[in-house]
Amino acid sequence: MAAELSVVRAGEGESVAIPGFGAVFKLASRVPGAEVSIVEHPFAVGTITAPHRHTREDEHSIVLEGEIGFRSDDSEVVLGPGGYITKPRGQMHAMWNAGDQPGRIIEVITPGGFESYFRELSELLATPADGVPTAARPGFAELAEKYGLTYGEPDWLDDIVRRYALRAPTHGRG
Repeated sequence: MAAELSVVRAGEGESVAIPGFGAVFKLASRVPGAEVSIVEHPFAVGTITAPHRHTREDEHSIVLEGEIGFRSDDSEVVLGPGGYITKPRGQMHAMWNAGDQPGRIIEVITPGGFESYFRELSELLATPADGVPTAARPGFAELAEKYGLTYGEPDWLDDIVRRYALRAPTHGRG
């Protein structure tokens, strides 16, 4: 199936809320096996994603605003606007706002299809859980498994949270 013309103007795209950061769908894959999806993630000050590993996708990040930190296995870097990084599948990684201003990145995900995880995660997190940790919520483990995603608590996580004065990840921990 041939690609279709897709236009998303600045400030446009479907948005979903995920605590501390969100997802704005800029280019969503429309068919299984699509080559790419593009998602914009705003990062609030003090936010870190839960460390996770993809088994099917590579992620290519471009920093648009702020200072965003990236850790992928044993490599760590903080990038400002215009910085690029690839986080290969199979590596445990996390991203965080390393500065004192809101940040924003574009995530190019290959192959496409993973963007639907953010939509489903947002729906799961929108359901009141009465203090139950996200990782223990009904449906969370199944959602991660559906998308070939594993969460972990690598030995570097607490150090990054401390050094950058971050809030601990809100999902992925049990």
